[in-house]
This record gives sequence, structure tokens and C-alpha cells, in this order.
Amino acid sequence: MRRFGILVLVLALAMGAFAQASPAAAPATPRLRLATTTSTEQSGLLAYILPYFEKATGYKVEVVAVGTGASLKIGEKGDCDVVLVHARALEDAFMANGFGADRKDVMYNDFIILGPAKDPAGIAKAKSATEALALISKAGSSFISRGDNSGTDVKEKDIWKAAGIAPKGLAWYKETGQGMGPVIMMANELQAYTLADRATWLAMKDKTTLRILSQGDAVLFNPYGIITVSPAKWPTINYAGAKALMDWITGPEGQALIASYRIGGEQCFYLYKR
Repeated sequence: MRRFGILVLVLALAMGAFAQASPAAAPATPRLRLATTTSTEQSGLLAYILPYFEKATGYKVEVVAVGTGASLKIGEKGDCDVVLVHARALEDAFMANGFGADRKDVMYNDFIILGPAKDPAGIAKAKSATEALALISKAGSSFISRGDNSGTDVKEKDIWKAAGIAPKGLAWYKETGQGMGPVIMMANELQAYTLADRATWLAMKDKTTLRILSQGDAVLFNPYGIITVSPAKWPTINYAGAKALMDWITGPEGQALIASYRIGGEQCFYLYKR
């Protein structure tokens, strides 16, 4: 408890220092384009931390929150300067194909499987996420999928594959092409199951009657990474700004802010040991 108290004090002092810092002079190219997953935006995290970055550096961040797959496609076209996403296999492919210049781990949380309180498929008794999806399939219970190649969608598809199930096209499985927020609300309206990231769920849970019915499986680990778009591919991108955001969000100020962010008193994102 004493160590926890010391950590809280350190974070509080750091936050006070951020708030008192004088605004930085505008850089030569202040416009900075960030493409990111919907969870960082819909959870409220970016609205919480980016004003501190902008005040400290003079950059103005334009956020496009469209999901991991779409964010990386934007980066591939040179239509953003930096991406903040959560699908490591897609991130590694982005780097291997030369679209990214640098990548760093930022934070992590986890995915959860939501469903109606009555739990018609009985997934609350499942010992793993794979077993939970297998029970949903066996019961033919409605499942709402993002179907948008986001980090959440990629994770969901990986779990179905691990369960040996191909749900696409089945009557009870509905792909929406929507972000996490709309999918949670659709699942609530239909009293269906869905896979969600915890941060977006915390921001929306009071608007629904859904419950967390499966969590804690190691396969549900949800890491986030930040990648600067390659200036070798796209010479006109704002690489200096992208690198500044990467260094800040993985440095003491950004990390302290991420660790301090709460929704309803609950921590949303966790830090790697550095």
C-alpha cells in the first residue's frame, strides 16, 4: 500500500507539472495527423491526454478514429503522419512492407466478451474465450461482429479460428462494419453477444444492460503500439511531429497521463515496464 501511495503522489506531482508548463512555440509544421483505433477515441483517452501534448509541443493533432485496419491503410497511402493501433500482426506487416519508420509499445488492456444478463448460451461457465465462442455457436445465439478489420475484429476472428468455427454467413452471426460503440449498442438492442475492448466498454456500460460474461483469458490480451509513417515512402509527411508524439506518449509525461486515466474510478489502460 505504501508503494502504491508513493506512485499516486509521483503521478500527482507530474500532472501538476504538466498543467503549469508554459505553452510551447508552434513548430515549423504544427499540423499532425493521427490515425487510430476507435477505442482510444471513444474511451475518452485521447481527449484527456492530447491537450497536454499540444501544450507541451505546439503541435495540433487531427484525429481520425476508424479502427486498426483502416488506420494502417491510411498510413500506407501517406494520408496520416502517425498511427496508434492494436493488432500486432497487422502492425508488423506494416513495418515489414516499409510503410512505418519506427514502432514502440504504448500500453495495454484486454478484450472482454459481453452478453445479456440471462446468458442464453451459458458462456459465463466457460473456462476460456474459445470455449465461450463455441458455446455461442452451439446455442445459435446472436453475435454482433464489427466486421471492419479493426484490432478487435482481428482478435475476434482469431478466437473463432482457434475454436474451429467459421461463423461468417450463419444466421446468428451479424457483421456490421461499425465501430465499437455502435456495435455495443446494437448488441444491447438485440440482447446479443459481442467482443469488446474494456476501455470502450467502461465508457458505455451505463448505457446498456449487457454484462461481462467472459474475461481474463490470456488470448484476450490487448496491446497498443504507435508507429511513425515512413518519410522514405512519403517525404511530405510530418515525421518530426510523428516522432515527437511517439517520444512523448512513451515518455514519462504521456505514460503518467495514460496510467492516471480513469472511467468511473476504473483504470482503462496499463503500462509496460520500461
